[in-house]
Amino acid sequence: MTEPRPVTPPRTGTPLLSVRDLSVTFPQRDGAPVQAVRGISYDVHPGEFLGIVGESGSGKSVSSLAVMGLLPSSARVTGAIEFEGQSLLGLDDARLSRIRGKGLAMVFQDPLSALTPVYTVGDQISEALRLHDGRLSTQAAASRAVELLKVVGIPDAERRARAFPHEYSGGMRQRAMIAMAIANDPKVILADEPTTALDVTIQAQILEVLEKAKDITGAAVVLITHDLGVVAGHADRVGVMYAGKLVELGTTDEVFSAPHMPYSIGLLRSVPNMMTAGTQRLVPLDGRPPSLANLPQGCPFAARCPIAIDACHDIEPMLAVHDPATPLHVSACIRADEIASGELKRPEIFPRPAPLPEEERAETGGAPVVEVTDLTRHFPLMKGSVFPRRIGTVRAVDGVSFTLRPGRTLGLVGESGCGKTTTILEIMEMAAPQSGTIHIEGTDVGTATKREINALRPDVQIVFQDPMGAIDPRLPVGEVITEPLWVQGAPKAERDAKVTELLELVGLDPAMADRYPHEFSGGQRQRLGIARALSTNPAVLILDEPVSALDVSIQAGVINLLEDLKDRLGLSYLFVAHDLAVVRQIADDVAVMYLGRIVEQGPIAEIFNNPRHPYTKALISAAPIPDPAIERQRTRILLNGDLPSPTQEIEGCRFRTRCPLYLLLDETAQARCRESDPELAPHGRAQVACHHVDRSALVEEAALAEAS
Repeated sequence: MTEPRPVTPPRTGTPLLSVRDLSVTFPQRDGAPVQAVRGISYDVHPGEFLGIVGESGSGKSVSSLAVMGLLPSSARVTGAIEFEGQSLLGLDDARLSRIRGKGLAMVFQDPLSALTPVYTVGDQISEALRLHDGRLSTQAAASRAVELLKVVGIPDAERRARAFPHEYSGGMRQRAMIAMAIANDPKVILADEPTTALDVTIQAQILEVLEKAKDITGAAVVLITHDLGVVAGHADRVGVMYAGKLVELGTTDEVFSAPHMPYSIGLLRSVPNMMTAGTQRLVPLDGRPPSLANLPQGCPFAARCPIAIDACHDIEPMLAVHDPATPLHVSACIRADEIASGELKRPEIFPRPAPLPEEERAETGGAPVVEVTDLTRHFPLMKGSVFPRRIGTVRAVDGVSFTLRPGRTLGLVGESGCGKTTTILEIMEMAAPQSGTIHIEGTDVGTATKREINALRPDVQIVFQDPMGAIDPRLPVGEVITEPLWVQGAPKAERDAKVTELLELVGLDPAMADRYPHEFSGGQRQRLGIARALSTNPAVLILDEPVSALDVSIQAGVINLLEDLKDRLGLSYLFVAHDLAVVRQIADDVAVMYLGRIVEQGPIAEIFNNPRHPYTKALISAAPIPDPAIERQRTRILLNGDLPSPTQEIEGCRFRTRCPLYLLLDETAQARCRESDPELAPHGRAQVACHHVDRSALVEEAALAEAS
């Protein structure tokens, strides 16, 4: 449980890290060189937390690698990078290595590729210690490694220090990387997307560990991320990057409450906010960032900017102060003075799209389109190749029940490994389940004939998380989209006519039908995946993390498209996601899964406004909100450890091992949790699987008491 964070005043004095006019260029064999970073400048002072945000390809990660001296030798780096007054550019690798890990430390996005797979985690931390302190004995370094693992919250640290990286979960690997980063009490920690691939509960733990590391070592932190909610809750200052340049820099409060750059305004309005999601449409940023190998003249954002004027295409603006009341807030826009003065109103620069008119909405109603009752899917855990034997069971789905009604969206949420994907694959397979029943449009797939199943298949389609992994890159998109119709034997004339209709429906130009998938952006590819799924006129779309791999600016357009298609076509969605803000934006109902079971389900407003299960409370409290004022006042409920393995047999309530409520109960109440697994039972308009729903408020009370 965490306490609200105070606002850190602006830093003054000599900076620890000073970056001046940093540029990074990568030469290309064919074509113009790529200008990945173009003249960025910033300072980092002792104890400061600086956040750098922007879309993919904006140069965030390249700039951090340049600071660490980890770019390939082919990269051309110019400008100045000074650490404690010493210039880092021009130092050879031996001298840089004495600074890396001791003065400057880095936490990488993918810890599995950053850790050496053939050495134990403890040995790798010990190595980092002994490299910078030759007097430290092997035994002392090993003991210190265990202490560091305890500091970052690794359970059973003595045993885990002897484990290899592949034996750690994703969250534990990232914590081990932070332990290695803080081993030598660095002055500056650079964290490059440290929470990108993690569940929201593990993300909250990692950010708390990063804050703890900052407090213990007194280090400054530079956090590179695309998640504005993470920045809002932790950063003192924030820089916004676009096309290799910083386009806005200021305190977090200034940038979030009164941005001066249109790109920053659009970025903030495109992010779903869990407090307001579902009540208003998101604002997509049309177009995509320019190629860094062929930048246009003038402002790089001009082609996507709704307030661009002719002068924007002639000269690229530099960072400048546009409001004398905030001298530390700078932005690069020739119309920033008009924005700062209020002459140009921010909501009018990027207005919210209007909802679909009532007359264009399809009528829905009737019987449920999907009914799942007590669905079970267990996998045998085998050992041995010559004489295999069963040594356990993976309980991927363990008695799941839910109903999806026409024209509604059911969100299926939970941590990785809770059984969400297995559940939807069981529905898509349309075969008799191991146990339980699946009804699709009234038909029991377990007893249906092959002809009945074939008739059902067009009615249920899926949109995958990675569109490029789901479509054939060798086919033009016209054939990709209508491939399901070809499988069903539809004539070519019908397929050709359908291509034009579907591309227009998902907001793409029908003239693109002859292009190949690699010629489209990420958001456009996801629209192609949606068009392909719609080709059979389905009643149900299963959406498996359809926006998790997209930048927030592109994500907004896909979410709006999905909402419009549902209303216009009367579709029903089964929406699998881990981003609770996105779920609240698009879903009507939600089911929360934990270790193969649903622990709470009901209408979206009921669950989010009044969560009753301790797990749901922790999920919602861990989800970041892109509002610094709200984020600093929130009291988070952190779960202990990672999700247990689905092979582990847990007697009684399966959430008991991580439950914050269990720790607050008396022995009699705890005994009930240990002895029986609770079933879903009605509470208000929701259903909750918890023996002590009436006492769940103790969790928030304990969190508030600890914070005060």
